[in-house]
Amino acid sequence: MMKRSVLLLVSITIISLGSYSFKSDGFEIAKQIEIFVAFFKQLNTNYVDETNPAELMDTAMKAITKDLDPYTKFWTEQDVEAGKIRSSGKYVGIGASLFTDDIDEEETGSKLIVSEVYKDFPADKSGLKAGDEIIKVDDVVVSNYEGRPIELLKGEAGSTVVVTYIRNGKEQITSINRNLIEVDAVPFYKLLNDNTGYIVLRRFSKKASSNIIAALKELKAEGADKLILDLRGNPGGLLTEAVNVCNIFVKKDLQIVHTESVIDDHKKQYKTKNKVLYKDLPLAVLINGRSASASEIVSGSMQDLDRGVVIGARSFGKGLVQSKRPLKHNTQLKITTSRYFIPSGRCIQSLDYWNRDSDDKPTRIQDSDFKSFKTQNGRTVYDGGGVFPDVEIETTKTSQIAKALLKDRVIFDFATAFYYKHKFERLEDFTFTDVDYTSFLSFLKKNKFEFKTKTGQLLEDLWVVAEKETLDNRISNEYNSLKQRLSEAKKEALVSQESEIKELLKKEIIKRYFYREGMHAYEVSNSEEVREAQKILADITRYNKILGN
Repeated sequence: MMKRSVLLLVSITIISLGSYSFKSDGFEIAKQIEIFVAFFKQLNTNYVDETNPAELMDTAMKAITKDLDPYTKFWTEQDVEAGKIRSSGKYVGIGASLFTDDIDEEETGSKLIVSEVYKDFPADKSGLKAGDEIIKVDDVVVSNYEGRPIELLKGEAGSTVVVTYIRNGKEQITSINRNLIEVDAVPFYKLLNDNTGYIVLRRFSKKASSNIIAALKELKAEGADKLILDLRGNPGGLLTEAVNVCNIFVKKDLQIVHTESVIDDHKKQYKTKNKVLYKDLPLAVLINGRSASASEIVSGSMQDLDRGVVIGARSFGKGLVQSKRPLKHNTQLKITTSRYFIPSGRCIQSLDYWNRDSDDKPTRIQDSDFKSFKTQNGRTVYDGGGVFPDVEIETTKTSQIAKALLKDRVIFDFATAFYYKHKFERLEDFTFTDVDYTSFLSFLKKNKFEFKTKTGQLLEDLWVVAEKETLDNRISNEYNSLKQRLSEAKKEALVSQESEIKELLKKEIIKRYFYREGMHAYEVSNSEEVREAQKILADITRYNKILGN
């Protein structure tokens, strides 16, 4: 069976080669594919144990893309379906976000944990809550499932799935009726007390611009005469929707983005297509280190065109454009095809995946290598490092300790424990005290949280080398001293970054009681970025001065 599969693969590959249109280096490509086919055939035919050709090929394709950039990937049928969901905002499911115990993007871990339930959707109505560990879906035990456990919850609209889960150590069962789920691109908007409209844009799905327009119309009817567009934490989405969102605030036929590539077909211009709706509405755009891609097109374009004040922290820095190329059997290649450039002519890509360091990690473009560009009004802006805000808010930045706490999901786990120990009926009654923060520190100690730093890793590497060179006895005192100082510095970080960590804890906890809407309502009243945006929008002289008017 295996050998027939190999022969079939070889035949398909040769047939494909016959119809393939190569670039100028076509001979070299053909040569290498021929070598690969021969290698693959010999490996499968002569290896000591039975092999799985499909798994080997999947591994090979992933390895091929690994050294390029993290956005160029082979997509399975499930990946293709997930991509459609992200771009449309619609899917059939239970209305919840889930993660596995694996922290990578493959989502193949043996545990399936609810990270968030959406208000009034099936999972919420069935009683599921964030922190619940799903151990069985119908008759399938999650830990025994070889595929992605999230796939088990998918099915036809109207069908029922029985879920067994663990909450606080107790096993429970519930039935969930799957339904069409449509996640709003705009999950929250509100008129603030100074007639400032406030809109949160979660993702640039197909309805992003239309959702903003609908929210703005309602806010304008209520008296809004200025706007805060919150793109913090927005990872991006459709490039065309980024252009459409810009078009709400700038005139028709204005070039927002152009793309550059070695392939002529990927060199494109993206212009606004519609009549501007709110040309003179004072605008502030909020960004942070997790605002990426389409978020950077909007914030960077508003900055380049001097159309709005950008507030917060430096954005992620993703200036690469991906396209999807269909392959056989409903699979796809998601491939980086070009770099995008915003109105001033700058590209904000911050990581160089083609020039890596000694650890094979992409290098960050250095400040000294940034090139300067001019906005429409002549202000100086820079490329190479994301979008730098016009007004920087120190608290918007995410510290290394905070990143570690989020990555290891200890903030999530503490929020779960907190939720079952405290009751709050109204958002106005919610409190998180110094005593609660002390409990969090005890929770970290109990769960043996390790805050890994680059300095710590280098110190460990030094000790390994010292042992090999039999120098460990000579430097052991210095090594232990540095190790102790590093440990103390880590503890100090939990004190020095207390305010930042508290805010992360509060938002995660509030989400448990009052859903995402409650979290955004809390941010409106407590965010330094929102307060600063309101001050700037209320002071038209300062607003115009920042924009160079």
